[in-house]
Amino acid sequence: MMKKKLITSALPYINGVKHLGNLVGSILPADIHARYSRQQGETVLFICGTDEHGAPAELGAAASGMPIEAYCQQNHRLQKDIYHAFDISFDHFGRTSSPSNHRITQQVFSAIDQHGFIFSDTLQHFYSVEDKRFLPDRYIEGTCPLCGFTVARGDQCDGCGALLNPAELLGPRSALTPGSELQLMASRHLFLDLTKLEPAVRIWLEIPPPLASNG
Repeated sequence: MMKKKLITSALPYINGVKHLGNLVGSILPADIHARYSRQQGETVLFICGTDEHGAPAELGAAASGMPIEAYCQQNHRLQKDIYHAFDISFDHFGRTSSPSNHRITQQVFSAIDQHGFIFSDTLQHFYSVEDKRFLPDRYIEGTCPLCGFTVARGDQCDGCGALLNPAELLGPRSALTPGSELQLMASRHLFLDLTKLEPAVRIWLEIPPPLASNG
């Protein structure tokens, strides 16, 4: 029976042109594997697409002064043309904003939720008074408490590479509206309960369970 393969590579963020490291480190190896598999007579579906959700899309659109939808359309077309110019052999290069992707994502989430693998909890997050919204960690900038880098993000400092959380930053400010007043407030979030999934994943991967602690 002819072997079938689904090959994907990491989705490039929508914000602007990616550097060659993205192409060489992620997309090119997948392309080589797809081409080799086709040469072996295997049926291959090689897919990728622009990631148009989250901080990079909104912050990129705000910096360019464009509506998010127009910004994403422009950069999707730009990235798609670049990969075509490099002759990357995608069978499909789509968008996470497509209606079909939204439907699949909702179906997957609903199935996970129905099986009891989703739970809710509250976390402390910065609320922007002027923007009238909670801000994810990447929407917060400030001074790194470890190295003094003045434009560290709420998740990581690009000056020293330290992983951070927004409350650790000195002089935190909104990346959307720098002068906005920020308040730490409780917000509700949904989480994937990985502890419930661990036994099934271990069986699938044939990994023995961890040894019980003597303490």
